[in-house]
Amino acid sequence: MKNKIRELTDRNKGISNEVRERRYQEYVRGWMEYFKLADMTKLLKETDKWARCRIRAVYWKKCKKIKTKYRMLKALGREHWKAKKLACSRKGYWRMAKTLNQIFSKRIIAKQGYTSMLGYYLVVCEN
Repeated sequence: MKNKIRELTDRNKGISNEVRERRYQEYVRGWMEYFKLADMTKLLKETDKWARCRIRAVYWKKCKKIKTKYRMLKALGREHWKAKKLACSRKGYWRMAKTLNQIFSKRIIAKQGYTSMLGYYLVVCEN
């Protein structure tokens, strides 16, 4: 499962975010429907956290310039100095994705259209 999610959230793939989101959603829903009888809440909680981090890294890489990163952070509600500090950071995509955890939260990722694995599992599970 992780390998497929890695493939779907690859930062180097030249696909739009809408296509990436649709494929991710299809895969997660199909996987949850197939394995809904299994007890895997702990596994899904960890995998969901990891997948959200990959999604944040994709969105961070999408912003190529410092000005674009700054605008994105300002749109998400960061103060001027904090947005400027984060936009000018030289950290890599994965490290910045972990840093953006509070800014680019679960709720915002859900608004982008990415289904939470644990949330969907709890809806469809029959235990």
